[in-house]
Amino acid sequence: MLTRPILADTLVMVLAGGLGQRLYPLTRDRAKPAVPFGGSYRIIDFALSNCLNSGLRRVHVLTQHKSDSLNRHIRDAWHIFNPELGEYIDIRPPQQRMSHDWYLGTAHAIYENIYTLEHERPQYVLVLSADHVHRMDYARLIGAHARTGADVTLACTEVSLGEAAGQLGVAEVDAEMHVSSFVEKPEEPSPMPGRPDTCLASMGIYVFTTEMLVRRVIDDAKRETEHDFGLNVVPDMIARGDRVYAFPWAGRYWRDIGTIDAYWRAHMDLVSVTPQFDLYDSSWPIRGRARFRPPAKIVFGSAQGEAPHTQVSNSLVCNGAIVSGASVSESVVGPDSHVEVGSSVDQSVLFDDVHVGRDVVIRKTVIDKHNRVPEGARLGVDREWDKRHFFVSAEGIVVVPKNSPFPAQ
Repeated sequence: MLTRPILADTLVMVLAGGLGQRLYPLTRDRAKPAVPFGGSYRIIDFALSNCLNSGLRRVHVLTQHKSDSLNRHIRDAWHIFNPELGEYIDIRPPQQRMSHDWYLGTAHAIYENIYTLEHERPQYVLVLSADHVHRMDYARLIGAHARTGADVTLACTEVSLGEAAGQLGVAEVDAEMHVSSFVEKPEEPSPMPGRPDTCLASMGIYVFTTEMLVRRVIDDAKRETEHDFGLNVVPDMIARGDRVYAFPWAGRYWRDIGTIDAYWRAHMDLVSVTPQFDLYDSSWPIRGRARFRPPAKIVFGSAQGEAPHTQVSNSLVCNGAIVSGASVSESVVGPDSHVEVGSSVDQSVLFDDVHVGRDVVIRKTVIDKHNRVPEGARLGVDREWDKRHFFVSAEGIVVVPKNSPFPAQ
C-alpha cells in the first residue's frame, strides 16, 4: 500500500493536446480527448477517473488543438476537487515560457511546463496520455517506481508480437524489469524472456523522478528531434545509462482508440455480453459529466398507433434516448437520441441528439452529434454510396460528422 505522502508528492501531467488526425472526422471540431465514448463519457474521463480513484489530486491537463469542448467538459464534469485541500485539475495551454513554439511533441509539452514543476516541486511526475481506455491504479505504478529508485518507469502490457508490430513501442527487459532497449513501433518486436510470442508494449504512461525529467526534456529540447518520449527521451535515457524500468500492468483491458476502426472496436467490446471493460464496476467507477435527463425509454409502437416489434439487445441506451418500434443491436444510443418506427441500428454508435427517422437501416456506422437521418435512409449498406458522401474507414466503418446535411439517396 502506497503511503499518502508519496501520492501527495506526485504531480500528474495529462497530455491532451494531440490533433487526432487518425480519428478524423470525429476530431474535426474537437480535441481527441474530448471525443465522446461509451455514450456518457469523453475519452479523457478514463485517465482522470483513474487519477481520482488512485488518490492523485494534483492534475494538469496540457491542451492545445481545438480545445473549447475539452475545456468546457473539464469545467463542468471535473469541478469536484477541493482547492482548499491543495486539490485541483488545471488546464494548461502552451505557455511559451521556454520558447516561442507551441507544443511540438510529448516531451516538449513537459519542457514548456518546467516552470510549473519548479514552482510546485513534486518528487515524482506521472505523465499520462488522454487517448486510452483502461482502468489502472496509478498508485501501484508510483510505488514500484519509488521502490526501485528508477529515474523513469514505463507502464507496459503484454501483447502478441503481431499486435505490437508497427503499432506500439516495445521494451526489452531482464528478469528484474530493467529496460535495456526501447524501440517505438518496431516492425519486428523483441519478445519477452522465455515468451517467444509475447512482448512488453508501452502504454504511454510514465513515472519520472522530477529532477531527471527536467534534465532530460531540457537535453531533448536542445536537439533536432521529434521531442517525443517514446521516440527520443526514453531511448536516450537508456543510452546514457539512466535507471529505466518497466512496470508490467496486470489489467485485462487497455485500448489505444486513436483510429476510427479501433474506436469502433472498443465500443463493440463495451456492448458484448461479457465485456472485457465493464462500465458497471462500482469498485472503480468511471466519472463523466452528470446531465439531468429523463431515463431511457423503450416504446412498443408509436404515437400513430402502430405496434411493430421493438427489440434492443446487447446495447447501451443513454438517458433521454427513445427507441420506438425499432431494432437496436450491439450499438450505443447516445443521450437524447431517438430511433423511430421500423428502423434498424446494428453495430453502430450514435452520439448525442441523433434522430433516426422511420424505416432507416444503419450498419457499422458512427454518427456524430446533432444529426438527422431521414426516413428510408441507408448507411453501411452501399459502400460506394457511403464513400461518395461520408468518411469510410479502412475496415468499412462509416462516419457521419457533426451537423451533416443528409444527401438524397
